[in-house]
Amino acid sequence: QVQLVESGGGLVQPGGSPRLSCAASGSILHIFSIHTMAWYRQAPGKQRELVATITSSGSINYADSVKGRFTISRDNPKNPTYLQMNSLKPEDTAVYYCNAASSLMSEVWGQGTLVTVSS
Repeated sequence: QVQLVESGGGLVQPGGSPRLSCAASGSILHIFSIHTMAWYRQAPGKQRELVATITSSGSINYADSVKGRFTISRDNPKNPTYLQMNSLKPEDTAVYYCNAASSLMSEVWGQGTLVTVSS
């Protein structure tokens, strides 16, 4: 059906601005059926939390903890979904996961990409 692959993580200094990418591959029908793309993150010892969502109609929402610092974007179902992260803090350290929701399939998760914010 659909596979998601994240990239762009790594070691970042506080205040840094990395951009994460989530590329979808597989069935074109299922890719175009995705109505919501989301970024989640899971910090060490904590539960996975929602970071940002974007719908096919362009509606966007952010967690309060990242509002004003992170930007989610997706201009075309065939293109990657991005998470631009600015002004990173040590508490942003986490594994970041991409998620796709569709009415044609069960939700899909990527394998995650680790972002470590440290000097």
